[in-house]
Amino acid sequence: MARIVILGAGIGGVPMAFEMKEMVGKKHDVTVVSDTPTFHFVPSNPWIPPKWRKPEDLKIELAPIMEKKGIEFIQKPAKKVDPVNNQIQLDDHSIISYDFLIIATGPRLAFDEIPGLGPDGYTSSVCHVDHAAIAAEDLDQFMENPGPVVVGAVQGASCFGPAYEYLMVLETELRKRKIRNKVPMTFITSEPYIGHLGLGGVGDTKGILESALRDKTIKWITNAKIDKIEPGLIFATEVDEEGKDKKKHELPFIHSMMLPAFTGVDAVRHVNAEGLVNARGFVLVDEYQRNTTFKNIYSVGVCIAIPPVEKTPLPVGAPKTGFMIESMVTATAHNIAEELAGQEPTHKATWNALCLADFGDSGVAFLAMPQIPPRNTTWSSEGKWVHLAKVGFEKYFMHKIRKGVSEPYYEKLALKLLGVTRLKEKGE
Repeated sequence: MARIVILGAGIGGVPMAFEMKEMVGKKHDVTVVSDTPTFHFVPSNPWIPPKWRKPEDLKIELAPIMEKKGIEFIQKPAKKVDPVNNQIQLDDHSIISYDFLIIATGPRLAFDEIPGLGPDGYTSSVCHVDHAAIAAEDLDQFMENPGPVVVGAVQGASCFGPAYEYLMVLETELRKRKIRNKVPMTFITSEPYIGHLGLGGVGDTKGILESALRDKTIKWITNAKIDKIEPGLIFATEVDEEGKDKKKHELPFIHSMMLPAFTGVDAVRHVNAEGLVNARGFVLVDEYQRNTTFKNIYSVGVCIAIPPVEKTPLPVGAPKTGFMIESMVTATAHNIAEELAGQEPTHKATWNALCLADFGDSGVAFLAMPQIPPRNTTWSSEGKWVHLAKVGFEKYFMHKIRKGVSEPYYEKLALKLLGVTRLKEKGE
């Protein structure tokens, strides 16, 4: 009997546990190790600061669900992965041994790379549900004394959608409160152009998002690197197409939300084992989601290493979206089952991208198949239906997690909710 350990319990780790257990049944043990007792539905975090959601609305207690599924759940932070000895050391110095390890930790938020960035500095974050709760407190104070707002993503960031969402959700809330006229808004990003999204654009995301910002009288700065942040002031340098300094900016703010760059988590990135991670601490995987050096280690989600889709003046990472992650999960579950049966892995993730970017009372949706160009399909659209679709998807996804059900959530959304079943029929 093999022991399959999943490190992490987020968008990748929890479905991974369900699908892996369904594949191996009682023949093998599945264990989940998490530093938190709850699953968090991260895509809804931008709704927490304006209090459209409470943090508790996005959390699900995992222990009872895992127990019903026959999955061991260990709620302890991991201190260090030891791939040479097939072990994980936990914070309390206990040791977990494994036959197969699936790293699904998500990222470390690299606020420390820019002075003054993040909840411990002077800007808010919606990358984690607890950070979003802190942002809600800051926004409460802001509403009593409104003024300039700056939202964006720093150099090296790879997840740009939540920045656009937060910007537009906040703009909607300000209009509802009838104080939008008191709030100059600026979007600042390391992207080479609005709507790049770390993907080189998808369909007409450039035109759609630029139009949305113009319509809402929101200024923007692209190709921007954040130098430092002080109380109420962001210092940034705009670069030209060759990455050379072009213009200095000092942006005053009363409230700011800036997305950081990511690295691998400490338990993985500080491992002294060549071939496990790259220089940023992201897990190196082959086309089967398997580490290229330690063959009994797989990885899924934001914690894997993916090169940028193209060269840009400033570092811009490639996002790992839910659609992409669920395909990694399915491929990994099948590949480990094949290895347990004495076979070589054969399943490959599709790495498609689907995003519903909520704008409060409207939104933008895009689909890239595959995520990394060249693509078979690129599609984008906008309208009030996007907001409604995201609300519905949140309820659907969390309902399935509570039931302990593993299924292709995002694939169903792409092929049914968005009405693009024709893509499947054409074999795209």
